Amino acid sequence: MPPFPDLKTIAEGGKRGLSRALALIETHEGATELATLLDAALAQTRAHAAGLTGPPGVGKSTLTNALLRDWRNAKETVGVIAVDPSSRRTGGALLGDRARMATDPEDQGVFVRSMAARDRLGGLSDQTIAASVLMRALFDRVLIESVGIGQSEADISFAVDTVILCVQPGSGDSLQFMKAGVMELPDIVVVTKADMGDAARRAQSEVEGALTLFSREDDWRVPVILASATQGVGLADLRQALADHRAWAARTGALESRRKTQQRAWVDEAIRTRFGTEGLARARTIAATGVGPFHRELKIAQELSRRLG
Repeated sequence: MPPFPDLKTIAEGGKRGLSRALALIETHEGATELATLLDAALAQTRAHAAGLTGPPGVGKSTLTNALLRDWRNAKETVGVIAVDPSSRRTGGALLGDRARMATDPEDQGVFVRSMAARDRLGGLSDQTIAASVLMRALFDRVLIESVGIGQSEADISFAVDTVILCVQPGSGDSLQFMKAGVMELPDIVVVTKADMGDAARRAQSEVEGALTLFSREDDWRVPVILASATQGVGLADLRQALADHRAWAARTGALESRRKTQQRAWVDEAIRTRFGTEGLARARTIAATGVGPFHRELKIAQELSRRLG
């Protein structure tokens, strides 16, 4: 197995160095060196991570391109993970969302990676979580664009600081989301294709009404933004909403609380995926404190393997 680089070496290697590190992540799960790298990256998190989710065809990739341009114009570095459905034959990314990202290959300040959803409907496999942790230590902004199919959109909340839900006018999305309870999840809602006029404004009203039916555990008021990425409409509002949510989360302690909850969820989900529900129940009896979540997961998995023979 090739040696794992440390965070400094990856950063100095630019896009090529990060690509090599992500390839190691995808092929060497469970390695002690990988756990060391990821826990070190987690301790040096600097990026604010946003998650973009919503049904296929709602315009997530177009909005991602617009956010990319906006952040790069502000001289912020950006890492993007575009999660696509998996090929049943190879397990790889099926659509190759990276092809839809309009980026300059010579720009070292932006990095886009397509990743397969694997066996997760919501698209956040263990490899995606690991890649996001690494990127958050290397960039000013991280954006994860998820597959977004129904209730599995909840997965995105396990990996980001701000969840952005995209809704398309005239699609009935708001009604479907009410049924699925998805309205409990977003920190920001974007009604795409604002150029549709009355239909877009109706969708905005429906979403605002749907949001009143669900109570959050905090006092953040979810903004509903009309946007048209192709025409540049609403992007300033989205930029402000992201800044407001980031400031609110830092001020109230919600950011720290969310990240701690996420780290516990990463360990639990990884153990459940490998050992099942019974294995997760046994894992709760194993003490593995004082280390980062990736080392903790590794220690618990090793002990479970020993106990189960």
